[in-house]
Amino acid sequence: MPVKSLRPALLSATALLCLAAPAMAETVKLTLLGVGDVYNFAEEDGRGGFARLNAVAKAERAANPHTLYLFDGDMLSPSLLSGFDKGQNTIDLTNLVPFDLAVPGNHEFDFGPENFAEKLKASKYPWAAINITNADGSAIEGLGGVMVKEVGGLKVALIPVAQDTSPEVSSTGSLKFGPTVDMAVEAAKKARDDGADIVVGVVQTNMENDRALIKSHAFDVILSGDDHSYATAYDGVTAYVETSIDGQFLTPIDLMVEVGENDGKRTIAWVPNFRFIDTGTVEPDPESKALADKLAAGLDETLNVEIGSTETALDSRRNVVRAEESSMGNLIADAMRAATGADVALMNGGGIRADRTYDAGAKLTRRDILTELPFGNVTVVTELPGSQLLLALENAVSQVEKGAGRFAQVSGLTFSYDPSAEAGARVSEVMVGDTALNPDALYKVAVNDYILGGGDGYGALGGGRVLTNIGGGNLVANDVMGYVEKHRKVKPAVEGRIRRLGQ
Repeated sequence: MPVKSLRPALLSATALLCLAAPAMAETVKLTLLGVGDVYNFAEEDGRGGFARLNAVAKAERAANPHTLYLFDGDMLSPSLLSGFDKGQNTIDLTNLVPFDLAVPGNHEFDFGPENFAEKLKASKYPWAAINITNADGSAIEGLGGVMVKEVGGLKVALIPVAQDTSPEVSSTGSLKFGPTVDMAVEAAKKARDDGADIVVGVVQTNMENDRALIKSHAFDVILSGDDHSYATAYDGVTAYVETSIDGQFLTPIDLMVEVGENDGKRTIAWVPNFRFIDTGTVEPDPESKALADKLAAGLDETLNVEIGSTETALDSRRNVVRAEESSMGNLIADAMRAATGADVALMNGGGIRADRTYDAGAKLTRRDILTELPFGNVTVVTELPGSQLLLALENAVSQVEKGAGRFAQVSGLTFSYDPSAEAGARVSEVMVGDTALNPDALYKVAVNDYILGGGDGYGALGGGRVLTNIGGGNLVANDVMGYVEKHRKVKPAVEGRIRRLGQ
């Protein structure tokens, strides 16, 4: 027998007069469909993509009018097409089947807050986050807060919360992000005090924060994105779904909500029913598929152009580029250094996105490079003393155990690091070319504009003399494509640029 979540609420005076009415003892089926981390407009291996996602959302709404369709962050970036249209394709596709509420993820700001503001206005659904404000603390135009919806006679409070680490991993400009967990729990408790029957957290945050939110028992349901994984849980009080990636696997939650009365108090009891949907079994929505096919055709014409080949195997898997020297990382960093004439180059592993391998002898196309580098970042050169370059390398390995995107792929230098040492004191044996790093010498360092601005914790790159004219840098992807086209055959290999000690 499943455990029911039972929460009392004080009856209003009007409700007290109507205790005997049948409406006070009824069951309402509430369906909650959450999704997040949907980057690619098209399906992959017959699964995911907006056409299948839209089909599921339509079917759920048709099956139960008491359905809320909720987005928990990350769609404007990164993807191959978003590198060209800054995420407009995702807005066009979701506008066909609008969300009831959308929460901005960190990737909503990859092209800057101005682009997010434009996409917010173009959306046919509301965006909201209780913990994002302008620099002066004022509300952001068009970005809402807690939303209370009446669904089948139930007051459902939606608590929209963004990831507070967004300024570290994206281009959020001067926007302020309050603490995810603390503000979420506070808002949930207030919504309950204000009379909400069901409190739903729509959050974009990592699993560590998810566990804290579940433990608070301030929520009935939590729908969470950010981790690119799929999970469900229920501890007898809070039901939880981690909402997968690219809409591949979906789990609508049906709450069979019993509304009653006990000793002058309104009671709410429910049991969750988790339904698993593999979108590989879903027929795509025809209207959405037509738009997706049109977008794909336009991309194919531009991108399926061969630019060269690789004589060695390439590896851009997420767990590799964020933890160790990678052949794809070496290719990218070498291309940046070659294009600029810099002494060294650093590329954050989190900016390398294709998550795949290439066999030796593989042909390389524009599509391949832009899939690897979809963010539209620009290569820039800054002149820094060796002491700051060392601090940048320390940052690069400071969260390697977490698989953080700040891990650096490098060119023109080698270094060792000890992951068992305290963060900030892990790096040793740094060589620039054949010479030991001189903390007082100046070095020309090629990086992308995102980390130069402090993204991924690279504050140490700031304060130097920027040698690239504003707006004068090339896209990193263009530098890599130019490098491959020039050489025609490239052969990057793992060669000991980054050495992990203690293995």
